[in-house]
Amino acid sequence: MRLLEMEKEGAMSIGLSFGSPTSGDGFDVTATVSSIVANLQNVETPWKTQLTTLESEDTVLSSLGTLMSTLSNDMSTLTDATGVLSEKMGSSSNTDVLELTSASTTAIAGTHTVVVNSLATTSSGYLTEVTNSSDTLSGSISIQVGSGTAQEISLDDTTGYTLSDLASAINSAGIGVTASVLTDSSGSRLSLVSGTSGASGNLTVSSSITDSSNSGASLSYKSPVTGTNGSLTVDGVDLTISSNTVSNLIPGVTFQVLAKNSSEVQVVIGNYNTGVESAVSTLVADYNSLISAINTQEGNDSSGNAEPLYGSPTLSLLQQNILSGINTQNPNGYLTSISDSSDTLSGFISITVGSGSAQTISLDDTTGYTLSDLASAINSASIGVTASVSTTSTGSSLVLVSQTTGSSGALKVTSSLTDTTTSTSLAYTSSSDITGLTSLGISVNSDGTLSLSTASLDSILNSDYSGVQGLFQNANSWGVTFSTMLTESGSTSSTGILKLAEKANSSVESTLNTDISKEELLISSESKSITAVMNSANEIMQEIPLQISEVNELYSAITGYSSSS
Repeated sequence: MRLLEMEKEGAMSIGLSFGSPTSGDGFDVTATVSSIVANLQNVETPWKTQLTTLESEDTVLSSLGTLMSTLSNDMSTLTDATGVLSEKMGSSSNTDVLELTSASTTAIAGTHTVVVNSLATTSSGYLTEVTNSSDTLSGSISIQVGSGTAQEISLDDTTGYTLSDLASAINSAGIGVTASVLTDSSGSRLSLVSGTSGASGNLTVSSSITDSSNSGASLSYKSPVTGTNGSLTVDGVDLTISSNTVSNLIPGVTFQVLAKNSSEVQVVIGNYNTGVESAVSTLVADYNSLISAINTQEGNDSSGNAEPLYGSPTLSLLQQNILSGINTQNPNGYLTSISDSSDTLSGFISITVGSGSAQTISLDDTTGYTLSDLASAINSASIGVTASVSTTSTGSSLVLVSQTTGSSGALKVTSSLTDTTTSTSLAYTSSSDITGLTSLGISVNSDGTLSLSTASLDSILNSDYSGVQGLFQNANSWGVTFSTMLTESGSTSSTGILKLAEKANSSVESTLNTDISKEELLISSESKSITAVMNSANEIMQEIPLQISEVNELYSAITGYSSSS
């Protein structure tokens, strides 16, 4: 009866076989219930299919997010003011005399000459040796470092101090001296070495130590090395050094002097070209990995099925942002930022492109020019400059891009503009004479990937290093703009394109999983009910032969016949 009701209600429409009703075998309840439950589960199929699709999208979105994050980290290496573009490298023409240790970001590229007139020395000395290092000592020793206060170490006669005990006592006193016991074939002796090199670390030592185990023999102090300052001539200037490790006599450079030499040593400090080239090469490789991953989503997989993000608006928007970002021109310079782009301006701006004539754009005070109006006026003047307004969270600024690449298109700009709304002067800041990646030897291939000419990059680094720095690091630069785009498009920002897509999928997935869970609970309940009905029906079918037999016996008793037809 329950099955009939369910079928009438439209809960299912299935064909079941219960076998011969008179065989007494009944039917397979488990298989029958499984068939009915499978039919009930069909309602979940589109939900699970959609869930599988979304999970496949999530995998791709996560992978693209990782690639975007990697690319963003690559950019940080180049846009960070203390990153690879600020690093320096150096060399010495005679490493036997002078060896470079480091060149910090404050070092300035150039060539310096150094003459090592004399080395700094570190004061050291020793006490008279004793034949047996276990001999007991008594007395005291006074030690003074440079112009400091003399420190006295006294030995208690009753304690039984040895040379090793004396060394420990001196080291524990923390007076700027290192004491140790030196042992050779002639015996053992206490060695003292100043912790400060040069004249300021010279040791003055007075010893009244005696060897109690050897008839009270005196252990006098001998000073074979006196602490003295060294002398260098750096770029023609005579300088004194207290240590042979020298810092900042050449700004930002640390080096060690190893030997006296009357000849000049050339110290060359250069920009870290190889490091920059490696960073740019990594950037290009990781960019290509991202583009290849995006391109893959535009077709079918090996089985002929569409890739998870095929036709997705998320993929289309991501492509658009990346393509726009990579082709963004780097401004040659920009005006002071203003908080409101609708502020009115007055004054004039003079622009010279390369060796051309200066062109002046004047603003009529009565017209009420805005930044946008100023950009239009400059572009309409056709002076070989493209002007635009860049707006960020901190304000809006006019940026200028020369239409001629290289030094021949360098801009010279004089601004006498004023924001009349806030009475702020809009000064011009020069950014870089490099307007795009092509100047670095980077070209865009037909599939959207990039190619890098290391030779071209090395050439521009040698000829215009500051221009490359400006391309990546200056305000409104290509590097800053591209980095911002990566953040706004990836999954690290809560409002990034990929992050929003992941959130949208997660919301739908949550709803689908809830619906599936609810349906599973309903099916579980129905399964128990159906199982009970089927078990009852099976019992009835198994009893039919017995009931027929009983009817036959009753018929035979009544009619006298042995069976009914």
